[in-house]
Amino acid sequence: MLQIDRRILTHFDFVIPILVIPIVILSFYLVNEASHTLAYKQLVYFSIGVVAFFIAFIMPIRKLDWIIPFLYWISIVLLISVDFFGVVKLGARRWLEIPFVNFTIQPSELFKPAFLLMLAYLVKSNPPPPEGYGWKDFLRLSFYILLPFVLILKEPDLGTALILLLIGYATLFIIGVNKKIWIILSVSVIISAPILYNSLHDYQKKRITDFLGDKKSYHVRQSIIAIGSGGFKGKSKEKATQTHLKFLPVSTSDFIFAYFVERFGFVGGVGLILLYMSLILHLMTLNFRIEKDYFLKAMTSSVSFMIFIYMSVNIAMTVGLAPVVGVPLPFFSYGGSSFITFMVIFGILENLFSFRYDTMYSKIKYK
Repeated sequence: MLQIDRRILTHFDFVIPILVIPIVILSFYLVNEASHTLAYKQLVYFSIGVVAFFIAFIMPIRKLDWIIPFLYWISIVLLISVDFFGVVKLGARRWLEIPFVNFTIQPSELFKPAFLLMLAYLVKSNPPPPEGYGWKDFLRLSFYILLPFVLILKEPDLGTALILLLIGYATLFIIGVNKKIWIILSVSVIISAPILYNSLHDYQKKRITDFLGDKKSYHVRQSIIAIGSGGFKGKSKEKATQTHLKFLPVSTSDFIFAYFVERFGFVGGVGLILLYMSLILHLMTLNFRIEKDYFLKAMTSSVSFMIFIYMSVNIAMTVGLAPVVGVPLPFFSYGGSSFITFMVIFGILENLFSFRYDTMYSKIKYK
């Protein structure tokens, strides 16, 4: 059993819930305003998410870290299974149906915690030398990043695949990889960009051409109108016509930021972004408190990059600065899979901080 004493509460990071809870409350307020039915479902998702958080929090993760590779490979098997047994929705094969209960799961969402843990496990097992990882170690780590990228891209789910790819390599950048490797990779990506573009599906190419073209897609145009109509301080519910007259598509999920700005204006939009940036900067600064715990360092780095990428892509998408890829706003967009996944990830993170002074890990030094 993990050692339970006052040090758990002492080292529990209360700043994270202080920053996340206002985001969740604002999300529920908007969803409830748009649809009481969706709000009821969101409460169910919130309840499941809280339970998932506490389960992840009380698990003896460090003592059971040997099981992490098994979780990773089980998740990979589920991703492969999508190609054979997957359920098609909205033109994409991303879900597996659980027999007899008429319920589906999305393996790419389940994979995210396993992916972050596996990356942290690999870094902990083989910490970088002072000059950073060389080609051998870099390629070994890249295998665990590129394998799920290819499987998820094949579904097709370009948004999730790219996000995991960026998170993986951004984490390695923070942990330490030889600078020469980054230079060679950057040049290679630039040279191969046309080939990568030609390998995309037609609808993915269309999203890029819509993004680069003079005329934005209908979704983006309506989103920009909603954001612009919010003005400096926003509109009342009765005057938020873009959302409540259904001009703004998927206003409670992919384009919820546009809905929020229509209601609360420029001031509200900036305030929400500041909440996210405070959370990201807080997670990044936690790394300075760690000297040799590469497991925790890799987790905090990957989680902070995950929040940053999701937030940046979603908001950029709503204002026409990024292609529409269906990326949710963390803890804010309506939906169960994303919310529960983030709650599990933050439960794991809080566990690693709260139990880091357990007697088994007394040799790890912290500032």
